[in-house]
Amino acid sequence: MAFNPADNIQDLQYFGEFGGVNPSISDSSTYTFLSAKTMFDTFEGNADGCYLYSRHSTPSNLYLGEALAAMEGTETANVAASGMGAITPTILQFCQAGDHVVSSRTIYGGTYAFLKNFAPRMDIHTSFVDITKLDVVEAAITKNTKVLYCESVSNPLLEVADIKGLAKIAKKYNLQLLVDNTFSPLNISPAKLGADVVLHSLTKFINGSSDTMGGVVCGTQELIDTLRNVNDGASMLLGASMDSMRAASIMKNLRTLHIRIKQHSKNALYLAERFQKEKIKTVYPGLKSHPGHELFKSMMNEEYGYGGMLTLDVGSLDKANELMELMQERNLGYLAVSLGFYKTLFSAPGSSTSSEIPEQEQAEMGLSDGLIRFSIGLDNDIERTFNMMRECMVEVGVLKA
Repeated sequence: MAFNPADNIQDLQYFGEFGGVNPSISDSSTYTFLSAKTMFDTFEGNADGCYLYSRHSTPSNLYLGEALAAMEGTETANVAASGMGAITPTILQFCQAGDHVVSSRTIYGGTYAFLKNFAPRMDIHTSFVDITKLDVVEAAITKNTKVLYCESVSNPLLEVADIKGLAKIAKKYNLQLLVDNTFSPLNISPAKLGADVVLHSLTKFINGSSDTMGGVVCGTQELIDTLRNVNDGASMLLGASMDSMRAASIMKNLRTLHIRIKQHSKNALYLAERFQKEKIKTVYPGLKSHPGHELFKSMMNEEYGYGGMLTLDVGSLDKANELMELMQERNLGYLAVSLGFYKTLFSAPGSSTSSEIPEQEQAEMGLSDGLIRFSIGLDNDIERTFNMMRECMVEVGVLKA
């Protein structure tokens, strides 16, 4: 039977302690032990099924982690309080002073800032490369390289990573391939393509309601045990733990992810095709004009489409700002960062989510001032949405009437 991430989530069954169809929420920061010996064994990591302290883990967090691991096809997972709370401890768990990372140059601004500005304080250095060129990636590897880092679909330029090709390089040089799959949950399954670790900001599509933050590390049992280790586990010691209430909330929303992703993808493809016909520079992996279209198609879980993210270049930052303000005024969405909400969200990444990247480097990677990043919502009548967006573009001079 073919791997289907949504079916794997559906096949999990949890009952609450009183028979509830939702698992009970463990609203405790610490846990009782019936014997001192069990407490000792738990501290040593040898008491399976026992809970120590909520910074370590909770039943609610484990339920969510198991569901996300099932979705990504990994042995297990560890949830965190934010996407960065998942990404940074994982990188630090693999790297020590003197080590090296090879990363895609187009990644989320917070991850870029961590690798570029913060990690060097610990003598961990990064080479940023064009992840779409495997020969360039391989040439950047040194004897000190430990991690190869990328996003399945990059933020904000929507470049598509050749995960199978990168996995071969990682295996050849004994590196860990870490893939942030935040933009493409269900659309792509990186672990099935050879990634060692799959990361998400749960804040985005997976939660889907823009009311909480969260992150997850999906990988081997050995990795997750290491991250949680009370002596030297980066997740345990850095303290970016998820609250049980939030874990339970995300777990409920996860059950509708397959429905939402299909609609996000359907709407985004429709808008991308229509705006491309209007001669606006449109980037969307579902368009045949996208350089990574065939690659995405070869990796995708077909029924979930090409994702809900697209970009339009309207020529200048002034035009972009004017258009976004008018679209918000017309109730077409919100001028806001983040993604995966039921309403369309839009922002100019050069001055927001990618502002940590210096202007010269933005220019080199093709991140223009007039670029607008859209997280397309769940609109019922997407043709109506297109017509309203087009009217806004006419009013601000991006399109002619």
